Amino acid sequence: MFTQFFGNYLLNQNLISPEQLFDGLQAKKNTRMKLGVLAINAGYMTAAQVEMVHMKQSTMDKRFGDIAVECGFVTSEQIDELLSQQPQGYLLLGQTFVDKGYMTNAEFENAIKTYKEQYSLTDSDLNEGENSKSGKMVTSLVDLSSTSDPKLYEEYIVLLMNDLIRFIGDDFTPLTPEVKLIPNQNEYITTQGIEGSLSAVTALVSEEKELIDFASRYADEQFSEYDEYVEASACDFMNLHNGLFTVNVSNDHEIELSLTPPVTVKGITGEELKEAIILPVQYTFGTVKFVISK
Repeated sequence: MFTQFFGNYLLNQNLISPEQLFDGLQAKKNTRMKLGVLAINAGYMTAAQVEMVHMKQSTMDKRFGDIAVECGFVTSEQIDELLSQQPQGYLLLGQTFVDKGYMTNAEFENAIKTYKEQYSLTDSDLNEGENSKSGKMVTSLVDLSSTSDPKLYEEYIVLLMNDLIRFIGDDFTPLTPEVKLIPNQNEYITTQGIEGSLSAVTALVSEEKELIDFASRYADEQFSEYDEYVEASACDFMNLHNGLFTVNVSNDHEIELSLTPPVTVKGITGEELKEAIILPVQYTFGTVKFVISK
């Protein structure tokens, strides 16, 4: 989840453009992690030192690590440690932006430093994935103060981010929340109600193409047109996610909730869910929106 919010952070800091973010998300899967970015992230080298090693590499047939050790920037043990690490998604995304020239090593160095400071993240946090820091990231993006139960809404969105990674794919970034749903007769909306002490209506909203792609990923089957299978997949995702949420709430808070059957219809009137949180999520196949009434 930290990878997805890192993309959002870079976008909001105007370090990359929406087009560059989209391009980077697409290219990340083919990016090869380089020692320079790993060394910057670990704090073993500065961006200036990395650039110096790259310049030396252009004049001699030596590996980055060997030159960095010879220059006294790092030790052999630190190089071995970096080489043994499993590349994390947020680093691969940063590496992609550097490779494409969208960011310099110096800009990446400053971005990753301020990103960690803003969310009080340690390398252990970033390596472990989901933990208590996830909630802070969600509340920095979404204002939950006007909801009936900010803590439960926070847990709902954290779970949503993780369910998207698990069931749809990790090539997305949450975007700035929108104020209201705009009338659009070409969009589809899949709604499901949560009933009990937390009463809310949840929804998945998208254009037809994006809904087909979303459903294809969820069902692990390539759909070419909108049909009952696409509709069923959208409903099933909402039912699965909301079902997991109700189970978590029951186990963690001893609050019993129930769900209404999910329904998909075409056409947004703008009257649906007037008081709601609208969270757009940018995937490489397009944007889908997740909505939960306040």
